[in-house]
Amino acid sequence: MQVNETLNDGLKRGYEITITGAELDAKVNEKLAEAQPEIEMKGFRKGKVPMPLLKKQFGPRLVGEAMQETVDGAMQSHLDESGDRPAMQPEVKMVNEDWKEGDDVVVAMSYEKLPEIPEIDYKALSLEKMVVAPAEDDVQDALKNLAESAQNFEAKDGAAEDGDQVVIDFVGKVDDEAFEGGSAEDYPLVLGSNSFIPGFEEQLVGVKAGDEKAVEVSFPEEYGAEHLAGKAAVFDCTVKEVKAPVAAEIDDELAQKYGAEDLAALKGQIEERLKSEYAGAARAIMKRKLLDQLDDAVQFDLPPSLVDAEAKQIAHQLWHEENPEVHDHNHGEIETTEEHTKLAERRVRLGLLLAELGQKNEVQVTDAEMTQAIMNQARQYPGQERQFFEFIQQNQQAQQQLRAPLFEDKVVDFVFEMADITEKEVSKDELQKAVEELEDE
Repeated sequence: MQVNETLNDGLKRGYEITITGAELDAKVNEKLAEAQPEIEMKGFRKGKVPMPLLKKQFGPRLVGEAMQETVDGAMQSHLDESGDRPAMQPEVKMVNEDWKEGDDVVVAMSYEKLPEIPEIDYKALSLEKMVVAPAEDDVQDALKNLAESAQNFEAKDGAAEDGDQVVIDFVGKVDDEAFEGGSAEDYPLVLGSNSFIPGFEEQLVGVKAGDEKAVEVSFPEEYGAEHLAGKAAVFDCTVKEVKAPVAAEIDDELAQKYGAEDLAALKGQIEERLKSEYAGAARAIMKRKLLDQLDDAVQFDLPPSLVDAEAKQIAHQLWHEENPEVHDHNHGEIETTEEHTKLAERRVRLGLLLAELGQKNEVQVTDAEMTQAIMNQARQYPGQERQFFEFIQQNQQAQQQLRAPLFEDKVVDFVFEMADITEKEVSKDELQKAVEELEDE
């Protein structure tokens, strides 16, 4: 076997691999010898079929298998000796396409290798960590929001307003005939809740207890009941009560509604939640500052194929964000811009840097961490959690999409441990401003 270099340009590498006919023949004979003890053929005892006869009958079908294994072995041997790590799967194609049995096999292999990542003194990195203590006003605001969510309704005089509850009897008719499921008594309807078909609730704004109102609406074209879809309807409504929303009292009873033992325990839970939210925002800001410093600190050649693939993905994602009405990928090719490429270069550079750091320091995502990530993702599909678990288990690409951000965060935490971090106490507003500036970048 002979390997000749044909390309050495930056990170691009090209080689021509020649496997002699004798080497390939030897590989076929080796495979036949391995299989011979188990082969049975009419006229011969098991394992006693002569090699020439085996080669005549099975040789041709083993040539392709032997060729693939020999080429793969040659590629792996070259990568082991050179230390190259291809950025993507090497491209391999046969040079002598008119090959016939007995000829040498000549294949061309090309790839872009991953660059050498320079060493960084992570202890020289200097970062500022924002620290926010939940204020009493923040806790009280959260309690008020909970009280409003647990609101009750009390009878009021006067006209119904948006947000009020009206208690009504109604009979729905299409073409002057009542239809099944279109009637109810003492139905509590919150105006503005959009729980009825479009246009219904708006027509009840301004009614008073004792009023009768004919509400004219049309069922949507995509309405679930086919016999009503797109039909005009009239609902004869009798208003029995009008009630205004009243926030629940902030007391132990409210706390128990939300699973806490008493009000003090609920306050404690709110404080912990706020601390967690503030800490998460502060970490996101610190992570961005860290990545900015790393991006400025290191420069190395980037595999063009990785940058190109990342730029196309960025362009595709941004296009869909700008065209939310398009849910599939049946659209033309999306052109990448210089801005897409610049962002792709940053992502690829930082991705390679963090991957190298994680590998050198044996950073691992544990099975428990993966399971927790899958559970968190599965909650987005209520009632289909089991199917989601099975999908992830059977899909390596989906697993990698979940594992990648976990790995990145663990590497970032590793760098945080080595970097010089100074804590700075700030207000909630200062933290919020920093988050908004982060989103605008």
